[in-house]
Amino acid sequence: MDKAKEFRGKFFFLFITTLIFILFITVKTPRAFWSIPKPHGPLKTCPLQISEHTITPLNNTSHLLVSAYMDQRVKGFDIRIIGIFRRDSIQPLHCLFCCAGQLSRTTPTTILQHSDNFGFPFTTTDVMCQIPQNCSATHVTLLTQPDRRGVFDQTWLPIRNQKTNEKEERKLQFNFTVCVSSLFGDYNNVLQFAQSLEMYRLLGVNRVVIYNTTCGPELDRLLQSYSQEGFVEVVPWPIDQHLKPSRGWLFSQSGGDIHYFGQLVTLNECIYRSMERSRYVLLNDIDEIIMPYQHNNLMSLMNMLQQQQPNTGVFLIENHVFPKKHFEPSGRFHLPQWNGVPGVNILEHINKEDPDRNIYHPHKLIVQPRMVEQTSVHEVLKNFGQRYKVPLEVCRIIHVRAALRGSLALEQLHEDKRLWDFSDKLIPNVDKQLRRAGLLSSEQPS
Repeated sequence: MDKAKEFRGKFFFLFITTLIFILFITVKTPRAFWSIPKPHGPLKTCPLQISEHTITPLNNTSHLLVSAYMDQRVKGFDIRIIGIFRRDSIQPLHCLFCCAGQLSRTTPTTILQHSDNFGFPFTTTDVMCQIPQNCSATHVTLLTQPDRRGVFDQTWLPIRNQKTNEKEERKLQFNFTVCVSSLFGDYNNVLQFAQSLEMYRLLGVNRVVIYNTTCGPELDRLLQSYSQEGFVEVVPWPIDQHLKPSRGWLFSQSGGDIHYFGQLVTLNECIYRSMERSRYVLLNDIDEIIMPYQHNNLMSLMNMLQQQQPNTGVFLIENHVFPKKHFEPSGRFHLPQWNGVPGVNILEHINKEDPDRNIYHPHKLIVQPRMVEQTSVHEVLKNFGQRYKVPLEVCRIIHVRAALRGSLALEQLHEDKRLWDFSDKLIPNVDKQLRRAGLLSSEQPS
């Protein structure tokens, strides 16, 4: 019995000692003791979290990511990530790809800040990187460290403009896309909005892309109607949820984090969004109509310009302001069915200012998107090929807005009724869209 007790005592002592040792090791190094060993080779774990937003914060930085595109036009790079970066906190970044469900090794990036920032702290930025060999990349993310630390917390961006077959000829879905940089401040100029869109449709535009921060209730109904029809693509643009956007173009005058609600970012994003599906892209505001004066549609205009300027990918169109304070005196187009529709009736404004040639005069752009790398508002920053200023007698912008040269009297303005050439088709088309959106009573005559 004594030996049995002695054995049990030794066993109990050994058990207690072992238990204390295990607890000591566990408390001191819990991660090492309990963690699962990392498997060797690629991890079949991506992408865990795909961004469903148009603006995505980048972990451990002050920066925001917008979208990622395949872009092999610049030697040494495959991917261009469009972002909004804080200029004073640029740091090395590393691309990580999801290769058909497997994580790649990281690759270094080249960060290209756009030269136009107008003094604001945040600016449009391109992050360029290369896809590793033997990687069929579908998604990409950015890391602040090259060793894939924190990868499970990352949000992934889908890579757009993927080519299914390099030898297959690129099939363009559209001839013309209009990019409208941003709606904000509860913008509700419904009538001018509908007139501009229907005017573009008559000129041969196939798609209008609009970046929407906020708009008024009536315009929201019109946007939904156009979206359902497929003519308008509305891209949510909640820039005000991430930064303090400026309502002006110059930081020293307006303050804020970023120029004009991120206008430069959206214009660049729209070019890449349209690159593999549209032959031409028009970069202008919704109250501006790029109007041919020697042709009845944009395709005829561009066919002539491309024949005359075969190596040109950027066409600059001169802006002409039609002050909305001056009305056509006969009232011919003051139509009763539009009285209850908020906004400006562009058919009533036929007097235009001559540009002041002594100061900088802005243009807007028609571009071949594959020949543009970076753009600003009134000119491209980087492009392939030539640029050409289109003569104003061939094409110019009809811009109905507040007077730019307010000191000019009505007698100093010049009459321009070009819009009236399209009125027979434009008016019923506008009525149809307003009625479809529930903004025009079915009893009201067209």
